[in-house]
Amino acid sequence: MKTCELLAPAGSLEKLKIAIAYGADAVYFGAKDFSLRAKAGNLDESGLSEAVAYARKRGVKSYVTVNIFVRNRDIERLPGFLCLLSEIGPDALIISDPGVIALAKEHAPKIPIHLSTQANTLNYGAALFWQNQGIKRINLARELSLNAIESIRRRVPQVELEVFVHGALCIAYSGRCMLSLYLTGREANQGLCAHPCRYSYSLQEEKRPGEFFPVEEDEKGLYIFNSKDLCLINRLNELVDAGVDSLKIEGRMKGKLYVATVVRAYRAALDEAMGKRAPGFSRKRLTKELMGITSRGFTENFFSSAPERKDMIYHGHKVPQLFIPVGVVTKGGKHPIIKASYVIRPKDELEYMDEGLVDRPFRVLSIKDAKSGEDIPMTTGGETVSLVTDKDIAFKEYGLIRKRKGGA
Repeated sequence: MKTCELLAPAGSLEKLKIAIAYGADAVYFGAKDFSLRAKAGNLDESGLSEAVAYARKRGVKSYVTVNIFVRNRDIERLPGFLCLLSEIGPDALIISDPGVIALAKEHAPKIPIHLSTQANTLNYGAALFWQNQGIKRINLARELSLNAIESIRRRVPQVELEVFVHGALCIAYSGRCMLSLYLTGREANQGLCAHPCRYSYSLQEEKRPGEFFPVEEDEKGLYIFNSKDLCLINRLNELVDAGVDSLKIEGRMKGKLYVATVVRAYRAALDEAMGKRAPGFSRKRLTKELMGITSRGFTENFFSSAPERKDMIYHGHKVPQLFIPVGVVTKGGKHPIIKASYVIRPKDELEYMDEGLVDRPFRVLSIKDAKSGEDIPMTTGGETVSLVTDKDIAFKEYGLIRKRKGGA
């Protein structure tokens, strides 16, 4: 059976390591400039080098985003950046702008180019065009159905195809949006999106300033652009059968719990689709896991048919999560050293997110300062501590420890 890659977001070096710990085959991340997630914890020169080296040592591919829509002011700075990437040597560059593609071929000729979803590749004619331009992989437009994906695969069998399977959707054409610039002066296509899709809107009649009319009864306002999040976790078998080469998860702006939970769930689902069952696997468990983190509910978007009213979330900004991330393991073993991100006290009931879909609950017996070894009464977030637990668990580096909210 042809293998299919699981591609995970890495908004920071720590999240990159978490994604790899939970089974990502490849990771994508941006630098300080030229990335569509300018507010993510993007990497500087040394961070880029470390990220590529860390991934490569573990057999994981690394892709760097250079996917803004460039203005004239950007063109002069791009060659130097591309030369830097040529020296660092990631496995691919993710690009949407034809001008940047031309510069990448000139200044980083040995690095393959992956075409961003923002290039709006909707048909096999466009896919063939990009293949003839030397593009190795195309991240297809998010507006495509399974039938359309299958048709492109049949007619253009040589180029690699990548499809988004999970994450936030914006009310825009493959992410190409001008609403943020119009409302706030922050241009989404330059990586500075203010996320106006998530704003609450009201209707005002022209001759009645200050008098607002709800279009739909809700005391919080009207979320007319607020799409549910994409979730194709139950359709991976079909995508694998269709010949898709890479399944991409959105979320470079998301937190550590999101990265760990979504990558772990999709790793288990993809393994199942390819004939390998993960420990603790069940369809019910997959859904439960994903519903435990912050989302806007889930939609399959255009996969089978055009989205409908049920695919929007009009009643609020998001669905609250059931778990709190409390720490990342920085040194594994039976007495893990963790970087705390939340309050932890002795007697707390916590969970370690193990491989597969296995959670290992435990009670904290004591907390020790990682340097001095002295007992401390609690963490407040940011400390590096050693945990003594009541269970014999083999904690692994960059595994995540979480806490259930209110006994959820």
